[in-house]
Amino acid sequence: MQKTSSRLLALLSLLQARPEWSGDDLAERLEVAVRTVRRDIDRLRALGYPVATDKGPGGGYRLRPGSQMPPLLFDDEQVIALAVALQSTAHPEIAEDADRALATLRNVLPARLRQRIDALQVTTVRPPDPGAPPAQALDLLTTVSTAIQRREVLRLVYSPPQETAPQRRRVEPHHLVAWRTHWYLLAWDLDRDDWRTFRTDRMTPRTPTGPRFTVRQVPGGDVSAFVTGRFRGSDDAVAAWPCQGEAILDLPASEVVPHTADGIVEPLGPTRCRVITGSWSWTALAASLGRFDVNLHVIGPPALHEACTTLARRYAAATTEPGQPDPPSS
Repeated sequence: MQKTSSRLLALLSLLQARPEWSGDDLAERLEVAVRTVRRDIDRLRALGYPVATDKGPGGGYRLRPGSQMPPLLFDDEQVIALAVALQSTAHPEIAEDADRALATLRNVLPARLRQRIDALQVTTVRPPDPGAPPAQALDLLTTVSTAIQRREVLRLVYSPPQETAPQRRRVEPHHLVAWRTHWYLLAWDLDRDDWRTFRTDRMTPRTPTGPRFTVRQVPGGDVSAFVTGRFRGSDDAVAAWPCQGEAILDLPASEVVPHTADGIVEPLGPTRCRVITGSWSWTALAASLGRFDVNLHVIGPPALHEACTTLARRYAAATTEPGQPDPPSS
């Protein structure tokens, strides 16, 4: 018969492997009596493991979530996968915590596993000077994730880069997305009646949350494809320009993407798309949007509206040079 300590580890491993076990099945796997299984379950509970018991003929034992963090048990492959995942994180919000967790994990590993981890060193290249992450980043991500899980409308204050005053928004949160060095919330904006992405470091959730909502399907049904299309360009590249604006073009996104290297293109259907891009001046930005030769609907900011009006006035007043014949009419 196994010693009590090794038997407890074996019992814990079994409980983690399946949602529920009967006492007879556990006794058979551990080669002990059912009474011994009951005593070992009580020992696990004393150590902080929340093992629930379902009474009755079809009842059994199951490991449920608890209020405290008990010791965990991983097999060798799980340990290796965890170590590689901790090394691979590229998000500055959690990079330091990941490094500390990896150091803690490595300190308690047997030599054979430390050697495997050392042989799998991963160097994650992070963008230079990503900026100091907000101190409440992890709490913020937890708040957003909870609203997504509970399907509750999220009320937030959002500070987009082009606006001078923060905006109050009501959204149905659907997905928390990691994109390069930032986290984004993909949500249905109840005020805009459309899908929007919000950078989490620019938003402040308000309490309490709103009513529950029915989950919507993102356009195309593929979250990854939708987000990739939304961030086809680079938000960092857009931010690098002194003038940044947003507009809707009456053109499929597939025809706009090849000509918008430093922009973000979001499909709005088979014949329309939203473009967020930048340039060195507002007039240059207006001209770059006009080159697509389709109807243009400027969303903002006001400076982009004014630049389009200025260009329209200049083009309308354009004439040939004095002494030159007028161009033939078509």
